[in-house]
Amino acid sequence: MSSALKASPQGPSSFRLPKVPFWAQILLGLVLGVVLGWIARSGDVGWLVTTLDKIGSIFVQLLKLAVAPLVFFAILISITNLRNVNNAARLATRTLLWFMATSLIAVAIGLAIGLITNPGAGTDLTPKDGAKPDHAGSWLDFLTGIVPTDVITPFTELNVLQIVFLAAVAGVAALQLGEKAKPILTLSQSVLELLQKALWWVIRLAPLGTLGLIGTAIADYGWNLIGKYATFTADIYIGCALVMFGVYPLLLATVAKVNPLSFFKGAWPAIQLAFVSRSSVGTMPLTQKVTERLGVPKEYASFAVPFGSTTKMDGCASIYPAIAAIFIAQIFDVHLGIGDYLLIAFVSVIGSAATAGLTGATVMLTLTLSTLGLPLEGVGLLMAIDPVLDMMRTATNVAGQSLIPVIVSAREKILDHDAYAHASASPLDDREEPEHQLAAA
Repeated sequence: MSSALKASPQGPSSFRLPKVPFWAQILLGLVLGVVLGWIARSGDVGWLVTTLDKIGSIFVQLLKLAVAPLVFFAILISITNLRNVNNAARLATRTLLWFMATSLIAVAIGLAIGLITNPGAGTDLTPKDGAKPDHAGSWLDFLTGIVPTDVITPFTELNVLQIVFLAAVAGVAALQLGEKAKPILTLSQSVLELLQKALWWVIRLAPLGTLGLIGTAIADYGWNLIGKYATFTADIYIGCALVMFGVYPLLLATVAKVNPLSFFKGAWPAIQLAFVSRSSVGTMPLTQKVTERLGVPKEYASFAVPFGSTTKMDGCASIYPAIAAIFIAQIFDVHLGIGDYLLIAFVSVIGSAATAGLTGATVMLTLTLSTLGLPLEGVGLLMAIDPVLDMMRTATNVAGQSLIPVIVSAREKILDHDAYAHASASPLDDREEPEHQLAAA
């Protein structure tokens, strides 16, 4: 009898809700966020604005909660994992060189777009509309700020650059100690897996976070603000799109000699989450997962992705400061010459670690402006529109952070081409499938 019930298609266990892919969940959250944000703004619905803001801010806070320990243990383990990789020094060097090369291409595109479109013209903005930021970046601050004064403050103040420094020192020291460091490394690996597991739960909330963040952006800024910065906003989005959908596929096809469509199919969940969360570090576990799914060896991916999440910033550190510097120079009527454009390229390639994978690119922008001698008050002109820009910037960052390991792996002939060709479009769903099957059994 029980067998008959179990086999019956009418039994209660036969009904299952349709499984919605992760990308579709985020897309649904995006659409609902735009609709609810528009309703909240046009109808002046205060409680809806507050609700959307709370949903979005809680999601971002949950992501940030794990940032400090996640960065520390990810970098520490990634450095020690290099001992398991053949030609580790060669891989690390090539990764860094490709980071720099693609940053240089991205900043060149940003400069070209800024010079062609003149984003500061016709905005009705004046120098009086600007305001100095509370904290400005300079080369002295950048260099001296790498080394912390103690081991606690970087974690309490979420100074990612200093956390990376501490993790790198600890990783190199662990390599030198050898077997003596094994208990510490075992504990660190366990803590890292625990953090990643907890962050996966947060990532599952991304559709709700999308709804809140996009809804808040529409409710707060509306279309009027975007219209006021129309050329500048379009420049950033077009520049990022050219890099992500033009330069990256070209490099994949010509340098890595792989199908670019397979890359975007596999990497899309991480790019999507980056667009919503505006945090490269918060997206890092998903970025590493999709990179591994694209056929990059796990030992190498566990080094390249954490390293890239804190230093590889084509959107925030290359395209954005290049166009923003031209925009601010036009508002303040400051002429930029060839030397200034070369300085912008230099800052983007060398100083990108200043952005440190967190939301926003204010530090990188102030570093660029101070190097050029442009008024720091110009930062205040862009603060209102920054969240809207940061979504596309971060998506570009994360795409690049997954791209470089694929290129290097392909060049070094360690890429699993079969895995690359069959990369899953929704690794979040696949990742949890074995657990579902186990529970069902």
